Amino acid sequence: MKNNFRDAGLVISIIALLISAVVMLIFMYNLSLEAFCIFAPVLCITGGFTAAKLISVTGKNFQYFARVDSEIDRMERVSMNFMPLGIAIVDSENRLVWFNQEFSSSFTDEAVYGRSIDQITKLPLERLLKMDGYYEIKYRNNYYRVYADAPGEKDAKDIFMIYFVDITRIRVLETEQRLAQPVVLIFVIDSYEELFGGSSESETAKITVQIDKLLEDFISNTNGILRKYNRERFWAVVEERYVRQMIDEKIKILEKAREIQVNDRISVTLSIGIGRTAKSIAESEEYARQALDMALGRGGDQAAIKTETGFEFYGGVSKGVERHTKVKTRIIANSLMEAIEQAPDVYIMGHRNSDLDAVGACIGLAGAVRRFGKNSYAVIDKQTTLAMRLYDYLYEKEKGYLFTTPSEAKEHFTEDSLLIVADTHNPDIVDVPELLERAQKVVVIDHHRKMINYIDKAMIFHHEPYASSACEMVTELLQYFGDAGKISSVQAEALLAGIMLDTKNFTLRTGVRTFEAAAALRKLGADTVNVKALFANTVETYRQKSELVASASIYRSCAIATADKVLQDMRIAAPQAADDLLGVADVKAAFVIAKTSNDEIALNCRSLGAINVQLIAENLGGGGHQTMAGAQFRDSTVDDVVAKLKEAIDKYYESLN
Repeated sequence: MKNNFRDAGLVISIIALLISAVVMLIFMYNLSLEAFCIFAPVLCITGGFTAAKLISVTGKNFQYFARVDSEIDRMERVSMNFMPLGIAIVDSENRLVWFNQEFSSSFTDEAVYGRSIDQITKLPLERLLKMDGYYEIKYRNNYYRVYADAPGEKDAKDIFMIYFVDITRIRVLETEQRLAQPVVLIFVIDSYEELFGGSSESETAKITVQIDKLLEDFISNTNGILRKYNRERFWAVVEERYVRQMIDEKIKILEKAREIQVNDRISVTLSIGIGRTAKSIAESEEYARQALDMALGRGGDQAAIKTETGFEFYGGVSKGVERHTKVKTRIIANSLMEAIEQAPDVYIMGHRNSDLDAVGACIGLAGAVRRFGKNSYAVIDKQTTLAMRLYDYLYEKEKGYLFTTPSEAKEHFTEDSLLIVADTHNPDIVDVPELLERAQKVVVIDHHRKMINYIDKAMIFHHEPYASSACEMVTELLQYFGDAGKISSVQAEALLAGIMLDTKNFTLRTGVRTFEAAAALRKLGADTVNVKALFANTVETYRQKSELVASASIYRSCAIATADKVLQDMRIAAPQAADDLLGVADVKAAFVIAKTSNDEIALNCRSLGAINVQLIAENLGGGGHQTMAGAQFRDSTVDDVVAKLKEAIDKYYESLN
């Protein structure tokens, strides 16, 4: 069938050629009889061959269209030309042979005989014929459902019929249905008690009226409803179309809330939980509650959106506000004591590559549980921990009776054992994943902003993103343990070391409760000189840190340092180098990328609060705090990680605009 069609230009050219040959013969006859006798036979033979070929082509085309007409006749002579759906007949090369009026009006530009149907369908005819059913296409602003059919006769196997059913109205109705779907939103004023704790009644009333007005103005631009549940919580139901508009505008209501200040010094912040893609309002409310828990668990001042596929986050650029109330801590402490009393033994572990905060929290808890008369162990992997100086110090002072190795813990751990996970809530980075898998009773104590992937089987989930460190949280719990909370001075020094590490010697993320915890540890005998000694570096570590600082370059107010060699002390030197880079003028955040093994690269992120490094780290598969975060990479090069980091920094700045 490759020769079934001939371009119209070819036919015209042949006719023009024959006319030219006749004119030339007449001219030569009048000019020279001898030349006429020589060229006349040649021109006659050429002209005859050309005419024969033209007749052959015309005959084949006639036969081809006769077969098409026969095929139409085979389909019971349906008046396809006037059917209300587009119909096209194509040959084996996907070229249009015939089409009806509906097709011509729907595809005006493509309705040309001989043109490929692929320009409309964007799909080879072979695939269309093999598909069961149909597939859909969009042409300009219309939607079509496309079917294909191949006739059964052998003599017509190279002719195919394609149907285009216009489903635009159906799609418009479906889109409208999605846009009109009700979505539940829950608004919470962050830290209401602390926000208005020192304000007069008139000042509180003034600010609450501004907040009410802000939310009412938001709802007035929609067709939804708003209800005030209590003094700090609001519920709203709006259509999906307005939620999309909120997202397109980067949820500006968060920024507008921060413009409201209490006593001209503290900005109001909101946390928003949004439940999308739910099948009912009740399910949307459940989604919104889960989203709000995630928003609050990540420090507040942000919107979390829960869908069927996961969470999305917007905002979260400001620091978390410290909560002064200790009611929650007391309740958690009582629940934890009950769990300890019911367990035959207790194992406490931190995160992989544990630092002073994780190890210190494990030591403090293990010491307190021992005073309950229970066997308790801090599970420490000496091969990967970054707190070996603290480990050696405790081992020297107390003979290491609180410690156990991962292999020993896995050997003696039973179904009745209690597992406490400190300084992380991410199951993927716990120090001994096998213990978490086997544990039936799990307690989580963590201060990092809540991630989507968290330990969901915990019987007690003590999560406080406003705390400076896990050691601060443990110290607060010990104060409700009675005599069991009176741990030794060496164990208190371990807790104080963790607080000092995560606060950078009480300069970052410190609140009233941080200093109260430090004071409590000092009363237990913690010596600040001994704690300071735990931070001392070897000459080799100091040299590596200096080389990292020297390698730094500046990108969009961010210092980026790299190390492409695997060195023994790099896990310690890298975060310290990131801290030192924050002292460089005009540097808002510091990132250190270093090889920690032949197949692993670690990213250490630090800031003083001007840039939320947690959001950048999460974009790279990591997590952490607003001022301290990290991520790990496998099967990548340092240059690849640098490129990914710069892309994540760009996205962060774009999200602020």
